[in-house]
Amino acid sequence: MFAEMAQGHTNAAIATRLHVSQSAVEKHTNAIFEKLELPGNSGCSRRVLAVLRYLDT
Repeated sequence: MFAEMAQGHTNAAIATRLHVSQSAVEKHTNAIFEKLELPGNSGCSRRVLAVLRYLDT
């Protein structure tokens, strides 16, 4: 999923590529944000921050 996000795919595109619902992608993405403790009100894109952490590993 991170690889798809890092390539700039939208949730809808990720859902299509992984053969799951868009709702499933959104739920999974939000769970990732919570596990990485990425606040939604920081003024930064949580999606970008999550991808940066993924690329840093």
